Amino acid sequence: MLNAICSKKELTLCTYYNCISDIVNMPEILRLKEITHHISTTRFQHCLNVSYHGYLICRCLGLDARSAARAGLLHDLFYYDRREYNVSRKKHQPKHSRCHSDIALKNALKLTTVNPKEYDMIVKHMWPMTLAFPKYKETYIITLVDKYCAILEFCIPKFRKFIRKTGG
Repeated sequence: MLNAICSKKELTLCTYYNCISDIVNMPEILRLKEITHHISTTRFQHCLNVSYHGYLICRCLGLDARSAARAGLLHDLFYYDRREYNVSRKKHQPKHSRCHSDIALKNALKLTTVNPKEYDMIVKHMWPMTLAFPKYKETYIITLVDKYCAILEFCIPKFRKFIRKTGG
């Protein structure tokens, strides 16, 4: 069963799934389920969240929803622990926030063909940290959705814990 944060839809049963069905069950993508991301979720779940919500927004705006769904799923396709990376990095080595999008793109290109919009969304999803401006409207959307999902993934478990404590 595939679900995105703040959605009760079974994603395998909607048109969104057609956009990602060829890549979502690849072992390299499923491996992301083993990696914690944003404290309370897995990297797979985070990528799925960005993918689905980016798809919905782009579809509503008449933009390239398919590319947004695919890029969202691939945007954090890396396997190392970002905290360990930042602690152990050398003096002139870039911070995780600046370099992981390039690593994700390299990993994505090993799995599937990436069109120019998907390329831009994956590489620039950390803008303005990546400095180069996004080229497409879809890239701005994925960038914002990535931040939105990260906030939800961090806050919702804390909010639920607070509600349980207060009996609300």
